[in-house]
Amino acid sequence: MSGRIALVGSGEYLPIMQDVEEWLLEGRPHNFVQIATAASLEGDRSLSKWHHLGKESAERLGAKQIVLDIRTRADADDDRYVQALEDAGLIYLSGGNPGHLAKTLRGTKVWAAILQQWRNGASVAGCSAGAMALCGYVPDFRHPKAGGEEGLGLVMNARVIPHFDRYTRFIPDFALKPLITEGNMVLGIDENTALVSDGTTANHNREWEFRSRGTGSSWRIEPDRKYRINGSVELLVDSRG
Repeated sequence: MSGRIALVGSGEYLPIMQDVEEWLLEGRPHNFVQIATAASLEGDRSLSKWHHLGKESAERLGAKQIVLDIRTRADADDDRYVQALEDAGLIYLSGGNPGHLAKTLRGTKVWAAILQQWRNGASVAGCSAGAMALCGYVPDFRHPKAGGEEGLGLVMNARVIPHFDRYTRFIPDFALKPLITEGNMVLGIDENTALVSDGTTANHNREWEFRSRGTGSSWRIEPDRKYRINGSVELLVDSRG
């Protein structure tokens, strides 16, 4: 049975999102793997901040913090980090630069090990940049028609806009249209909010049902306007293997 998945708009490791992290660890080994690769271009101070917040979160959860200090693709092919993923309960990709995160992990030993641990029952979460990178494609909001980066592809047919409530204060709905392409779903996730799935499938296929959880809302972006997700949304998850 594959593990749970959370795509989080913001709030990783903070008390306001503790209930989501508790749910992700529920019934799993209390080994909390934290990967701040998305912030690695910002330097040691930024990484130290994420590692400290992750330590506080792990302590609140009564979990063991396991930091994977992956900054390069060479790091992501290091067998030490692969071994550190063994018996993971929750694997969490935190915020920063989503393109850098996707390029650093995609096709590496660490990413293969993360997928294997998830297929064995570990939960996987990504917040902000982490949520964007877990999808099939990472859009470049400055150049939505031409820019972007191939994502990690766990949630294959989604494109995530995190911090959605803050982002759209300044961006009209029509500016989101270039992100919409055939076969993909554009999702807005408010701050301190997550789209989560426990693996419940729709119509016995690879489409998992995701539901919104947190203080804000999650949104489905269509050509005419955005729609609040009140029930569930079905997303294609790469559950092969």
